[in-house]
Formats: sequence, structure tokens, C-alpha cells
Amino acid sequence: MGALDGWRFCPICGEAIEKVEDRVECRACGYVGYANAVPGAEAVCFGTAGRILLGRRACEPGAGLWDLPGGFLHEDELPLDALRREIREETALEIEAEEFLGHWLEPYDGRIVLCLAWTARASGDAHPGDDLVELQWFEPAELPAPAELAFTHYAAVLAAALRRPLGGAA
Repeated sequence: MGALDGWRFCPICGEAIEKVEDRVECRACGYVGYANAVPGAEAVCFGTAGRILLGRRACEPGAGLWDLPGGFLHEDELPLDALRREIREETALEIEAEEFLGHWLEPYDGRIVLCLAWTARASGDAHPGDDLVELQWFEPAELPAPAELAFTHYAAVLAAALRRPLGGAA
């Protein structure tokens, strides 16, 4: 299901809208709405001895499953600023982003998210916040199975992070 699939009426004038390829158009007022991916930033956070931090989600989608720390960008926010803010909100940790791992597209609550992923060094005392009920540090060999991860692209992100040498001493 795409972002505009449920749209029937123009959000500006209330008249019926027409779906045209990847957008909706209102013939009455000229409004055009596009279905664009929503940007998000996430990190594979490394702590002491190369352990990886995951959080258990409190809410749908993926309630009860393991999540990488991160979240959505604000409209006027740069990706690394969003990454630092989201990780602070979710874990109370500060991070130093290290390497950009890549980008993935992930279905999320009727939208598609453009997920930008980094490796990062985390510091501080971790506490679950925001939309997490638990935080846990995992040895790389003991990471949860893909079925226990909240989103389908996480297995690829974790694999990409573990193929790279870890920066710094921990």
C-alpha cells in the first residue's frame, strides 16, 4: 500500500482527487500531492568490546522486536543531526558517527522510509526512552535472528556493519 492509496478527497478544497502515476491531482484547485519516501537515520551502535546495542520496540510496527536506534528526520534537519537526536531520545547515549553503511528502502506504516545507516561509537549510561521498553548489548555472534528484528533491512545493515573494521579502542 502506498502513501496516497487511501486519498479520495483534496486536502485543500475537499473535492474528489484523481490518481495519476505516483501522485494525486485535484482538478478543482490544482493541488498536487506526491508519494515520496520519508527519510530516516539509524546506527549500528558499538560499545565496549565491540558489542552492539539494540532496543526492544514498545509500539507497532514491530512491537516487541529488536530495533536499531534511530528515527525520522525533521523537515529542516540534517541526517547526522537527526541520528544524534534520535539516539539520545531512545537511549540517553551520545554517539560519534563513524562510517556511512548505505541506504535501504523499508515499508513502514503505509509509507516507504529511505533508511540511511551508519556505524557509531556510543558513550554514556544507556536507558530506554522514547518508544523502547528495553536496551541490550549483544556480542556480534549472539545477535537476534532476522525474524526477531523489527524491520526487514536490519539483517543487511548489521551484516554491512560487521564486515567493516571497528574504529577506536573499545
